[in-house]
Amino acid sequence: MKDIIFLEPVFKEMIWGGNRLKTDFGYDIPSDNTGECWAVSAHANGDCTIRSGKFKGEKLSGLWKDHRELFGGADGDTFPLLVKIIDAKTDLSIQVHPNDEYASQHEKGSLGKTECWYVLDCEAGGKIVIGHNAKDKEELKTMIADHRWNELIRVLPVKKGDFFQIEPGTVHAIKGGTVILETQQNSDITYRLYDYDRLSGGKPRELHIDKSIDVIRCPHADKGTDRQEIKLEHAVVEKLITCQYYSVKKLSVDGKQVFKQSEPFTILSVIEGEGSIDGEKIVKGDHFILPAGYGDYCLEGSIQLIASHI
Repeated sequence: MKDIIFLEPVFKEMIWGGNRLKTDFGYDIPSDNTGECWAVSAHANGDCTIRSGKFKGEKLSGLWKDHRELFGGADGDTFPLLVKIIDAKTDLSIQVHPNDEYASQHEKGSLGKTECWYVLDCEAGGKIVIGHNAKDKEELKTMIADHRWNELIRVLPVKKGDFFQIEPGTVHAIKGGTVILETQQNSDITYRLYDYDRLSGGKPRELHIDKSIDVIRCPHADKGTDRQEIKLEHAVVEKLITCQYYSVKKLSVDGKQVFKQSEPFTILSVIEGEGSIDGEKIVKGDHFILPAGYGDYCLEGSIQLIASHI
């Protein structure tokens, strides 16, 4: 039996951030403008520390580099996934991400950014931005040049428990009052299309209009998800998405349930309740990795988790 790899999150203060990472999850956040918890990350801009066990004090990037056996010998120079919790007190900028090919060429060999959102909470009547209304690139350029943002941007209703797959080239933004868990490629490349003319330190934040136009897909097409529930004796497994980069599912346990681990490694994030994994206590806000070959694991309690793997 191998150690479970528990992680210490890295926090990011943002112009749009709030304090729900503290009030909802009990994290010790740096300020009341904390927008992001990088919960499972080996990215240079936020590299998680191992909390306990054999590798206590080491960085996740170091485990990927020096102990690839923990991850089933998976390929790649960098740990492939990044899991965040995002607290949007106010609206995020309207943005878009590049694919692997464009990012490699224009962002010093970076990975592109495919991501997905599980809505942990949102205000009544909440909204989210996914997509745009331009029929082709020429109309897109014209609407951007004329600042016709209200016509261009596609705003949808959102509720707790919703799930969205955000492919590269998709215009998107989380709006205020929304808390999400995001599973994504290990990339920190974002092109900002529009920022409501906000000031940060007395100056407008940088926009990336040309790169955004390059990568935005026209016309917009929604990416479907493959949500499917599997009922077990004391749990419900909801498959959310399987794509080229990751598979994500939600585990809802009420009682005691054994699960099989067949993937190279499994990332688990506790999003509600408390309980235990193989007798070790876990609570809302815990994030951990089951390494390769861990085997069957038993979750017990009244608890909900998001699980992901490559």
